[in-house]
Amino acid sequence: MINSKDRLFAFCRLGKLLNATYDINNQYNTLEYSVEETLAIEGLSKAKFNCLQHNAWFTAQSVSQAIKGISAILDENTLSKWFEQYNIPDQSTFRKVGVVMAGNIPAVGFHDFLCVLITGHIFVGKLSDADRFLLPAIARILVAIDSRFDSYIHFTTERLTGFDSVIATGSANTSRYFEYYFGKYPHIIRSNRNSIAVLNGKETKEELQLLGSDIFSYFGLGCRNVSMIFVPVNYNFENLLEVLTDKTELISHSKYFNNYEYNKAIMLINSVNHYDNGIVLLKEEDSMNSPVSVLHYHYYNAEIEVKNWIETNSEKIQCIVSGNKNILKSIPFGKSQLPEVSDYADGIDTMKFLLEL
Repeated sequence: MINSKDRLFAFCRLGKLLNATYDINNQYNTLEYSVEETLAIEGLSKAKFNCLQHNAWFTAQSVSQAIKGISAILDENTLSKWFEQYNIPDQSTFRKVGVVMAGNIPAVGFHDFLCVLITGHIFVGKLSDADRFLLPAIARILVAIDSRFDSYIHFTTERLTGFDSVIATGSANTSRYFEYYFGKYPHIIRSNRNSIAVLNGKETKEELQLLGSDIFSYFGLGCRNVSMIFVPVNYNFENLLEVLTDKTELISHSKYFNNYEYNKAIMLINSVNHYDNGIVLLKEEDSMNSPVSVLHYHYYNAEIEVKNWIETNSEKIQCIVSGNKNILKSIPFGKSQLPEVSDYADGIDTMKFLLEL
């Protein structure tokens, strides 16, 4: 049994060790490493390499970005404040929590991993074949910090068995399967969501550059990536298109470029009106579900139209990016792929769910 104080300490330590793996200034160079921690960190380096070899959508930049994001939510002050919001007992009645993870971006299941273990439960993770190296390597660092976690962590690439409750993330199709298969257990089932941005035409170049990160981080494959923008009627796309041409690394990536070429050909064959800056295709469409390399846009006349649309489609929206403070629950440009530890997927408080098991 690991008491709550030790669980919190271990994850704070994990954050520092992960921070040191990407921090070029090595602000944690005063850290002393145990032999076990050193070996586990070396294992993470091997896992990064395996990621790049196994999944062409994972790049050195995206893997480093994912690890940086994890270390940010494990910041000692941030994590402690979040932890203290909940009444987490030292000796809870632990449950085996099955977690079915998506594989769209590197280590996307880490937040569920954190929540399950820090509440004292046993983590039984079903890895996606697309992302089966990174999270187990991070878990080994946690075990190196506190060996008691070893009996609390189990991974599989096969069918998930031996669980008491489930957290499952997938597409609209797989979520229906999850509901059928896991419905009799206490569960959180997540399906497809997308993110939007609301522009007013007065955005600065810096804001548009940050929006570019919201759109293109992880090639736009994450549910927190902006896939549709709202723009005022008569919006001038020139500045946006010019700023987005800076993302030349996208076109040098073969899988992204193939998607761009394919979607461009389809639009040309079907005479679909669109903007094309050689990096991304902008198409007018009242849908958040845009293909890779395509950004949908939707015109609005008045702000109330956007607010009504958001209210109608709230269950399909993961996050809203905007510089307009009148847009409720919006986050600043550049923050969509930098969630806080309290930013729960689909707005469902995972900690509350786990503590009530």
